[in-house]
Amino acid sequence: MGDGRGEDYLFKVVIIGDSAVGKSNLLARFARNEFNANSKATIGVEFQTQSLKIDGREVQAQLWDTAGQERFRAVTSAYYRGAVGALIVYDITRKLTFENVARWLDELRMHSETILVTMLVGNKCDLSDLREVPTDEGKTYAEAEGLMFLETSALDTTNVNAAFHSVVKEIYFSYTSKKTLSSASFKSELVSKSERLSLTSDTKEVKRESSACCSLS
Repeated sequence: MGDGRGEDYLFKVVIIGDSAVGKSNLLARFARNEFNANSKATIGVEFQTQSLKIDGREVQAQLWDTAGQERFRAVTSAYYRGAVGALIVYDITRKLTFENVARWLDELRMHSETILVTMLVGNKCDLSDLREVPTDEGKTYAEAEGLMFLETSALDTTNVNAAFHSVVKEIYFSYTSKKTLSSASFKSELVSKSERLSLTSDTKEVKRESSACCSLS
């Protein structure tokens, strides 16, 4: 049980994947238990900060969501900076979004050297009649790339909490066990409560709220 004192943990986790795979609805379902079937494409970047109890300690997860369209590539470097976890999301009803996972994985590895945990997420599993990507195919790919794997439904809530909790918990234990990085090197990459992330190098502004948007140059 935690002592209620000492170091606070705040981990930055990015959510990536093609446009319209359900990234924003996954985040909305987890953070606010909301789902909007007519949600518009995310413009720029948004983030939500959620508090989770892990191993008796309070752990803050700063969850970042961005648009999947190419025109937002300019935000890439700032978006990935300092991230220690990632969810790569595809739509089980659109094979192309699964085929593009490799590109997102390459981008993630190119832009962030601090990632500890990555989960592959097959979203919209409630639409089983329209499935184009078999569960086993997603699982096999994840195992080959060393990724965690879950299928989710932001609509009916299947595995949404499990996906986010599993990633944050794995990050926490990777950090506290010091198996992945030494404490000293890890601390230099952690997002601390005293220094909120900004996208000033690539964007005009970030609102310092639980949810933030930024307009791109």
